Amino acid sequence: MISIPSWTVLSILHKGGFEAYLVGGCVRDLVLKRIPKDFDVITTADLKQIKKKFNHAVIVGRRFPICRVHIKGSVIEVSSFNTVAKHDEDKERALSFLVPNGCDEKDLIRWRNSRNRDFTINSLFFDPFTCNIYDYNNGLSDLKSLELRTLIPAHVSFQEDCARILRGLRITARLGLSISNDTESAMHDLSASIEGLDKFRLMLEMNYMLSYGAAVSSIYLLQRFNLLNLVLPFQAAYINQQISAKNSMMLMKLFFNMDKLVSCDRPADSHLWVGLLMFHLALVNNPQDAHVVWTFASVLYHGKWKEGVEFAREHSKVEVKFIPEISGFSETKSDEDLAKEVAQLASLMQDSVWALTDTSILFESMSRYPFSPCSGLVFVPKKTAQDTAKIFDLMVEDTRSFINRRRRENPEINYYLLGKGDPCETRYVLGKIILETMKAGIGDAKETANGAKDLQPMGTEEVLANNQLSLKKGKKRDPSFLNPEAKQGMPKKQKMVDRHQNPFELYTAIKEQEVIAKEEVQDMVKKHWKLVKTYELSKHEINSVQRNISKKEKGHVLNQETTMIKEETGKNNKEKKAKKHAKVVEKLKHHMSPHAVSEKQQMVVSKLKLNQDEIFEWEKLLGKEGREEEVKEKPAKHKAGPTLLSSLFK
Repeated sequence: MISIPSWTVLSILHKGGFEAYLVGGCVRDLVLKRIPKDFDVITTADLKQIKKKFNHAVIVGRRFPICRVHIKGSVIEVSSFNTVAKHDEDKERALSFLVPNGCDEKDLIRWRNSRNRDFTINSLFFDPFTCNIYDYNNGLSDLKSLELRTLIPAHVSFQEDCARILRGLRITARLGLSISNDTESAMHDLSASIEGLDKFRLMLEMNYMLSYGAAVSSIYLLQRFNLLNLVLPFQAAYINQQISAKNSMMLMKLFFNMDKLVSCDRPADSHLWVGLLMFHLALVNNPQDAHVVWTFASVLYHGKWKEGVEFAREHSKVEVKFIPEISGFSETKSDEDLAKEVAQLASLMQDSVWALTDTSILFESMSRYPFSPCSGLVFVPKKTAQDTAKIFDLMVEDTRSFINRRRRENPEINYYLLGKGDPCETRYVLGKIILETMKAGIGDAKETANGAKDLQPMGTEEVLANNQLSLKKGKKRDPSFLNPEAKQGMPKKQKMVDRHQNPFELYTAIKEQEVIAKEEVQDMVKKHWKLVKTYELSKHEINSVQRNISKKEKGHVLNQETTMIKEETGKNNKEKKAKKHAKVVEKLKHHMSPHAVSEKQQMVVSKLKLNQDEIFEWEKLLGKEGREEEVKEKPAKHKAGPTLLSSLFK
């Protein structure tokens, strides 16, 4: 299960006389018998010694430098025990009293390093030459119980590095873990701190969440911890509205079908999920005819216009139930009309990408959901957005002559090219995902007609609904937001940047491009909230009128409920009295001598409905001498009322 490049790096370091271990998430995944996303190595050699051992190695990073070793087509990140120790001398002095008993020098080196990890399950070391796992923080115990727990107190850990919140949710989503109480509480309390995270790092964490086969569960967890409305506010508002209206979520089905195709050992490039967000944004803002969407996806998948149209005409004869994305269905469109509308959809997708990169366009789009919050945070680099938009240039320019020149004609996905962001492979997979989603929409339409619930993916949508705060209802919104006038305000497409740009230059370019004046952002936020307050004010006025109109009806309903409660209480009291009466009769029979009381007298007593005072008088008259003192102690009257929960555990 350990990759060949990782084995090679470990072996070279070991033969050089250094200790070398696998560390972190790869050890966790190996214990769980899962394929690791990547392999990290840590060694007793310093960074300069590591670099000398390999032909293609470069030291990167300032605060915590590591050596990136390029070997056999892979990149292995190698860190040094010495580097971490130098940067954490103060922390080590503070933790010196926590050193476990019986540690030798090697144990002490590993233990010190483990204290710098984020979660207990990520603090494991594996020596592949002795097959030993070193666990100093109960990481194996937490793995056995499948629980996520921070290594130090959760609030302190997330304040040190708020990106750990996203990392924890990503691990939880992929491995299906539970979250410890203190970790969950800290995530809720400090979720807003994500807003201050560096955009380059935020994009990195979001790509890990969405490109490795756990996008649906990641989106659910982001929503559960109030993070989705920070990182993807438009999508969060859409999900909230769909839950409120009990509509099927096309967005979740798109990611569900993407998750079926990618995994940790077969990840996609970010262009794939950015393309899905573009596609969905275009449909929400400009609902399309189902036949147009079928044709668009089919052409992407088949790679040629003629084959795509034939497939779409054959398979798109049934209603697709996606609201608001699908506006209807028309079988009578000519090839010429289809070509125009497919090209227009591709153009709308290219325009919609700016809502992921430009704060002003994001706020403009959010006016569709006036009750939803919007921080104005955008993190998708413009370079990534431009490259993704460029994928659809051929369809915009001349749809009918479109040819998707994939390197292989068979239907199998080339995961190497998909992971590299190859435009042809990305187009092919996008078409496949959209076609699968449209098929699911046919099933939804049939189930809706039969009164059945949405089934795919039912679990996710139900969980989203169960964890959703109540939304404001009753406000009808315009189904189409981007009208021709609004579209004129869209920015023109910028020139495409070279895809093979140096990553460090790219990072600098991204930072320069994404810096927006704080005054402008704050002004946009104020305008957005002013709009929200305006909508809320009108809604309060409507609610006030509705309350005046229905006041009598509500009073009538309350009177009915009060009467029902009284009747129910009366029934309960009668049942309690009957039980008490039966007990008293049995008690009287026990105390009365069979010679002193006749059967006729017993019948008379059993028919009497005695109150509490009369019962005690009978007990005094008929009781034996041995029970006289017990009878004198008259218990207090018990007031009828609900049973206390605490009384059940006495």
